[in-house]
Formats: sequence, structure tokens, C-alpha cells
Amino acid sequence: MIELKVKKIILVTAEHHPYHKLWTRLAENLSKLLNTPLEVKVEDYVYLVEHGDKDEFGMAWLPQILVELEDGSIQWLLSKLPLNNALQPDEGKAINEMLEKLKSIGVEVPEQDQPID
Repeated sequence: MIELKVKKIILVTAEHHPYHKLWTRLAENLSKLLNTPLEVKVEDYVYLVEHGDKDEFGMAWLPQILVELEDGSIQWLLSKLPLNNALQPDEGKAINEMLEKLKSIGVEVPEQDQPID
């Protein structure tokens, strides 16, 4: 299997979103973990309709984290925050979900010493 490389991480967000800072932190942490640039797009719904996660009517929502690969393809990594047992956003689970999605599309990701909490 050909191993793909990440060109950049893309966060499409809205500054008024209640979890804007959390999504920004998640994108920054993933960018650092993969040692790749981060691009932030603000309220770019056209970009999300073309590349992001959408509902059954083709409508996209904010925020979302996507990845652009060296072959030019773009995949969404996270469009909904996973929750912990207290029904609060789980940052560690979110990072792990994105890393697993990257692995599933053929991207080599750095091994974690321990699961991210």
C-alpha cells in the first residue's frame, strides 16, 4: 500500500462558535503531532460543501477539521466532537479519532507512547 503524506491540516471554523477555541486547540495539536502546517478558514461553507462532512441534504456545518494530502486530495477528519461519560467534549478521543481516520486512508502517523486523554 502506498503511504500518503499530509500536506496540511485545515480547520474550518467560526469565531462565534461556542467551541471555537477547543476546535482551534485540537487542530493545532494535530498539526504539531504530525509536524505539518495548519490553515484556518473562517466560515468557508463553499469549501466544506466541496470537501467536508455533510448531512443528507448536502449541507455542511462548522467547525470541521480536514486534511490535504500530498496527492492533492482532501478528506475530512473530524466534524463532530466525541463526548466523555460526563457528556463533555473529549479532546483525547477527538485526536485519537483523527489519527485513526488518517491511518485508515493510508497515512503513516507517529506512534503514541500512551493514549491521549
